[in-house]
Amino acid sequence: MSEEFKIEIVNPEKLFFIKEDVIEVIVPAFEGDMGILKNHISIISFLKPGIISIYSKSYEEKFFVEDGIIEFKNNNLSILTSSIFNLKDLSKDKIDNLIKVTNEELNKSELGDQEKFLADQKIEALRSIN
Repeated sequence: MSEEFKIEIVNPEKLFFIKEDVIEVIVPAFEGDMGILKNHISIISFLKPGIISIYSKSYEEKFFVEDGIIEFKNNNLSILTSSIFNLKDLSKDKIDNLIKVTNEELNKSELGDQEKFLADQKIEALRSIN
């Protein structure tokens, strides 16, 4: 019996990533990191900034995501996000710049608790890549 399922990652510009031979995906959900395997219960959840890890028998892919929504239903995982980067494409300079810009946003006094939480999560995830 196959343990594989399908994943689609969509951003506003295009269908970013699609595979049908995934065996596990770990996503940074608001509730904490969530592992998804075939036949997982149907779920809809929001993403916080962090790393999406995708595993199959022949490859491993990792992406940095800033936000989004996931839906898993009938062994299809859909991820909708406004901002996603393949870790292979993120240079140290790009990561440092994203951290710098996020730190500048954190220094704004008008940020609410949720915005501060998300900025802190983004910085922590970016530092883990470096």
